[in-house]
Amino acid sequence: MNKIYVFVVLLAFLLSSCSSRLTPFTQRMYDDFTWTQNDLKRIQFYVSKDIRLWRDISTNDESYIKEGKVRLVNGRNIEEVIIKKGTPGVLLFAPKENRFAIGFDDKEDNFLMFGPNKKSNGKYHLLAKEWGRSTGKITYNGQTYNVSSDDAYAGLMIDIKSARKQNYHSTRPDGRKVR
Repeated sequence: MNKIYVFVVLLAFLLSSCSSRLTPFTQRMYDDFTWTQNDLKRIQFYVSKDIRLWRDISTNDESYIKEGKVRLVNGRNIEEVIIKKGTPGVLLFAPKENRFAIGFDDKEDNFLMFGPNKKSNGKYHLLAKEWGRSTGKITYNGQTYNVSSDDAYAGLMIDIKSARKQNYHSTRPDGRKVR
């Protein structure tokens, strides 16, 4: 019985060491690794928790839905987009330093903005155009969506082992002297 227990513990340890470990992406990590925008485009990002976007669809809006799901809530049509925890994303662009547009599908206009939050030790969290007490306003796919203020804590995660394995070829010249 004791040998089986040791074998199970050893097997669990080996399997856990092979699996990816997701780490919150932070401003300090960004500064320490001095990644360029091109470097960041080669890193796989993940979202730390579910993000639910929704908007009312009035009769003046599109007559069909391109993205998300449509629900009827209190007699109103609601379109929602749900990005599940662990969904992989990539950096599409950085409109300014410390602001990342992360895409979670293959459409260029479908991205969410993330940036460092000083209150959470510089972790990159979801950004909105405005935050209220219970909701925020986010632009996604060229439309304004609502998001719960709880989703403000959705952050970016990376597999730090994979990010460190990026091959960087750099040279440092020793200088050139007058002969």
